[in-house]
Amino acid sequence: MRLGLHALGIGTGADRAVIDAVASAADDIGFATLWAGEHVVMVDRPESRYPYSDDGVIAVPAQADWLDPMIALGFAAAASSRISIATGVLLLPEHSPVTVAKQAASLDRLSGGRLTLGVGVGWSREEFDALGVPFERRGARTAEYVDAMRVLWRDDVASFAGEFVNFDSIRVNPKPVRDRRIPVVVGGNSDAALRRVARWGDGWYGFNLDGVAEARDRLGALGRLCAESGRDRRELRVAVALVSPRVDDVAALAELGVDELVLVESPPEDADAVRSWISGLADRWTI
Repeated sequence: MRLGLHALGIGTGADRAVIDAVASAADDIGFATLWAGEHVVMVDRPESRYPYSDDGVIAVPAQADWLDPMIALGFAAAASSRISIATGVLLLPEHSPVTVAKQAASLDRLSGGRLTLGVGVGWSREEFDALGVPFERRGARTAEYVDAMRVLWRDDVASFAGEFVNFDSIRVNPKPVRDRRIPVVVGGNSDAALRRVARWGDGWYGFNLDGVAEARDRLGALGRLCAESGRDRRELRVAVALVSPRVDDVAALAELGVDELVLVESPPEDADAVRSWISGLADRWTI
């Protein structure tokens, strides 16, 4: 069981010195992955319901600093040498897929092939409205964008004709390090999200799951959906973050086929305190 850390980009994790310290210490001590999520826009009084809490309200205050995850992970990659980096998640339908393909390939190249691109469809209508992107059919848009990005990463001269994106005979360089592919992990816990994983994802990032029981339920659903799509769930990378993880959960999650438990934590404000904080997490989770 690998151990990941979702600690960068928000609040105290948006400070340059803290990012450097977290990336360096987590790399040295043996964490598997550094995760960073995204919201381009936050609003003070959202009408959209946040899907990862019982009360439908996101815990991050609207006025908090929230870095672009590609930029935050670029700094983390520069301060480390082995640890993987992952968006958890990038709200893909809010962006141009051609631009994201180039940004992701650039970050993958500069990090030596350490990037996993976690993507989600988004939940905040207010955010989509502010960006001028239709909220409806965002799932279909996301799937097509992933198809288009994979073509851009693979082909020297790329063409694509779809409902949401079209390009003809273009070159987008650099190419990703690992056989011109970047793993695309899908976020979201709903049946619709798991269906996306089964149809076109390289893995699943289950976020804020209510313990091992919900992880078991969602993985069972994912297994059934993979079978319907003619895929083997064991070929997918599975990372989960639990609401209140316990050390005893590790063995149960491993038995379910989870590859990585992601700890969602806020680093200390003082960069000088980060290494002892990381060491404390490692001691508790026996890295």
